[in-house]
Amino acid sequence: MLISQQLAMLYGVEPRVLMQQVQRNVERFPSDFMFQLTADEFANLKSQTVTSSWGGIRKLPYAFTEQGVVMLSSVLKSDRAIAVNIEIMRTFVKLRGMLAGHSDLKRKLNALEKKYDENFRMVFDAIHQLMDEPVPGAYGRRRIGFTKDK
Repeated sequence: MLISQQLAMLYGVEPRVLMQQVQRNVERFPSDFMFQLTADEFANLKSQTVTSSWGGIRKLPYAFTEQGVVMLSSVLKSDRAIAVNIEIMRTFVKLRGMLAGHSDLKRKLNALEKKYDENFRMVFDAIHQLMDEPVPGAYGRRRIGFTKDK
């Protein structure tokens, strides 16, 4: 999770320019892409980071999720934002190719399962378990970071 000031530096624009673009494209930033920090959250964040000596920000900053960061790269006009957006698109294409290979592998594994008897059932179950997506919250882990109240 990144806040608006950090993202402005990352994308090579002024924080006010970043927020202008967000406000002009507010329909592209639903609450699961971006939200404004509360005073308590911001105070906690300030206590963990170094702040400027000249007064800092006047308004509470916004926090952006992964999807919000990606959306920002598509609405900002800086050279760096354009380059980031291009790399994100290339990464999505690569991921799609990897997932297609993964589904092909799963199909082949299912065909092998039908071919062999019950003696290999444990082996196939273990392979399927490794291939399946992890279940959120499994292993007693809890989510880290800011969460928006429901």
